[in-house]
Amino acid sequence: MVFAQFFKTALFNLLLSCSLFISLHTISAEHIAPPPYSAIENNDIKRLLPNDEIKPILAGETEFLSLYSEYMSANFRGVVLLIPDWHSTPTNNTGMNFLRKELNNLGYTTYAMTVPDIEWQTNSIDNTSPSNTAPPADAKTTSEQPVKVKTDAPPHFVDAIEKVTDEVLDNYKINLISRFNALYQTAMKEPSNIVVIAQGTSAGVLLEHYADFPKEQVDAFISLSSFLPNTKRNKNLNQTTSLVTPALLDIYYATDSTDILMNLKNRQRWVNRNAKFDYRQRELFGLRDQPEQHARLSKEIDGFLRRLF
Repeated sequence: MVFAQFFKTALFNLLLSCSLFISLHTISAEHIAPPPYSAIENNDIKRLLPNDEIKPILAGETEFLSLYSEYMSANFRGVVLLIPDWHSTPTNNTGMNFLRKELNNLGYTTYAMTVPDIEWQTNSIDNTSPSNTAPPADAKTTSEQPVKVKTDAPPHFVDAIEKVTDEVLDNYKINLISRFNALYQTAMKEPSNIVVIAQGTSAGVLLEHYADFPKEQVDAFISLSSFLPNTKRNKNLNQTTSLVTPALLDIYYATDSTDILMNLKNRQRWVNRNAKFDYRQRELFGLRDQPEQHARLSKEIDGFLRRLF
């Protein structure tokens, strides 16, 4: 009996020591942040694609990758800059990777660039909201000092919380335009027609950029499901679309989100009001990753550009 009791006590102490050791080791372990999405993307590009297609470009102090593919037709028609949607890759199967190669057969040299990371931490927190405001330390509510409730206050309306704040969008816009300008300067080394094809949110912020008449002039702008994940700015994008200088082809899909589809009529109304006669809308049916859809996409783009040059 004494030996059994001793054995139980020793086993209990051993298990307790192991538990404490594991707990202390877990607490003392440092948090290792995951690698940024752009680093994973760059590693995949360098590992899977031929070296002669990869061209690093420096935008300020930031280096990013672009995919270069030279024209493969008898006549050289220009240079196309391909900008994928945010949190997407230049090799995505929603049109970018297909256009990167197919446009070569139509006489265009293509540059497809990687987009910057999204910095969600730029969200601003309103510390002055009623829920975050603490009462003074010396404030006391007792039965002798009842709390007075104001019944004559006017109604207070609160705006809906945006999916993505202006701070996040502006930060992405600044970083994207910095890369775009560096890519533009690279493409201008061979003077020719410059065409921009952008997707989603990247197309939205670039349309905002070109509505301000920047120095980097392009001959044609093609947007694929242009959209801004911010209600107010997405609404203003309808008017902004009619203010850009280059000829604009606005392509959308029947399967796009309602936020995109509901604004198309308003875009056309603003285009008519501001007399932008070189604006076209085209709808594509079916899934955007189907080979037949890719063929229709390249056909629409080629037809639009042949009317220009």
